[in-house]
Amino acid sequence: MSILKRLQGEDSKPTRTQSSSSDRRSVTNSQSFKSAQPAYQDMKRRVQNKLIATLDPQMDITQTKDVRSSIQELFDQLLSEENIVLSKPERVRMFDQIVAEILGFGPLQPLLEDTSITEIMVNGPKNIYVERKGKLLRAKVAFESNDHVNRIIERIVAPLGRRIDESQPYVDARLPDGSRVNAVIPPISLIGPVLTIRIFSKVPITVNQIIEWGSISTQAVEFLKACVKAKMNIVISGGTGSGKTTLLNIVSSFIPNDERIVTIENAAELQLRQEHVVTLESRPANIEGKGAITIRDLVINSLRMRPDRIIVGEIRGGESIDMLQAMNTGHDGSLTTAHSNSPRDTLSRLETMALMAGMDLPVRVIREQIASAVDVIVHESRMRDGSRKVVNITEVAGMEGDVITLTDVFAFEQSGFDEGKVLGVLRPTGLRPKFMDRIEAAGIHLSPQIFGIGASQHRR
Repeated sequence: MSILKRLQGEDSKPTRTQSSSSDRRSVTNSQSFKSAQPAYQDMKRRVQNKLIATLDPQMDITQTKDVRSSIQELFDQLLSEENIVLSKPERVRMFDQIVAEILGFGPLQPLLEDTSITEIMVNGPKNIYVERKGKLLRAKVAFESNDHVNRIIERIVAPLGRRIDESQPYVDARLPDGSRVNAVIPPISLIGPVLTIRIFSKVPITVNQIIEWGSISTQAVEFLKACVKAKMNIVISGGTGSGKTTLLNIVSSFIPNDERIVTIENAAELQLRQEHVVTLESRPANIEGKGAITIRDLVINSLRMRPDRIIVGEIRGGESIDMLQAMNTGHDGSLTTAHSNSPRDTLSRLETMALMAGMDLPVRVIREQIASAVDVIVHESRMRDGSRKVVNITEVAGMEGDVITLTDVFAFEQSGFDEGKVLGVLRPTGLRPKFMDRIEAAGIHLSPQIFGIGASQHRR
């Protein structure tokens, strides 16, 4: 990709810069928080525009190391020619900011590289917040203007073939590392462009980590591993930001490496490590309102692709009926996520989404489909302290009359709240699921102690 293509839409108009010695001294003596002052910004913009004009337009910016070296040489040369005096910290800061504009995502680049940040929220050009350890904090960075935010949004969505404009003022996208992006611009946003980035760990979170963090217990992991290997159909449910996608990544890692997996998502963000994975991504309509490919289209198409497993990143609408049909017609071991407030609410959501498919089916028929298709619901919750925990692992036991029966196999038991942290543990209920014969038929033998049978439970 060339420099010109990468910077398409960048404002290269020269800006009026106050280059008096007093301004230079103020920049030289400024601290990090003053880097947003007009004198500094004007100087940075002027150097940046000259640098872009000097760089080879056909330079391949995917060769990051070589491009950075070239930018460094030109940057030093321009500062010398312009007789711009900067302290060493400001010189490094300006260079990093300019490189971020050319190779990265502008002011967001240092936030994206901070491994402690899990979410970035841009509320207009000057109000940027981050989430660290479940807490919201204001970031000490800012954009220059609404146009600056719009350029970064365009840089994110353009490589994916997506668009955002007044006729389509919101878009879902992803970063190259799989992080989830949502952007909203005026007229539906009244505070300027709004950008929300859910950052996924560059190194996938492991099952040992979530056990260490107290998100799930060792017994529950052993049970889920058995369920996946025995091809139980699993729905991971929870509220926004409860960790559903992270848990789906972890649970899907239990799938044997010799199976063909088809993943279906709105924006590809799953990080499966198996060898035989086919990744499908939905597509919005073009500017003429044509060419849209929905999750439902992809679920239907996936059935013709000889999948051993179908993984849908999230079901939100009519595709749920096709997912249920797939689960009921030999595609066992399917995984998906859904927004809900409890395992019981998950069933209601599935029922409602199935009705959204437009088929005139009786409610009882849909409930029978759900009861037959779904084996396990794993429900996650974001606790008051910002931690994310699995609070229920529930078996869908069947139908009694017109009601689907649920049985908790594991349930979170909160024991208190100390020094800002939720205390508790995910405990087995002492009940074995009815599908244990299917797990044993797969050659998997779980100890009764996993279910709290025949072992004393230590409470804390």
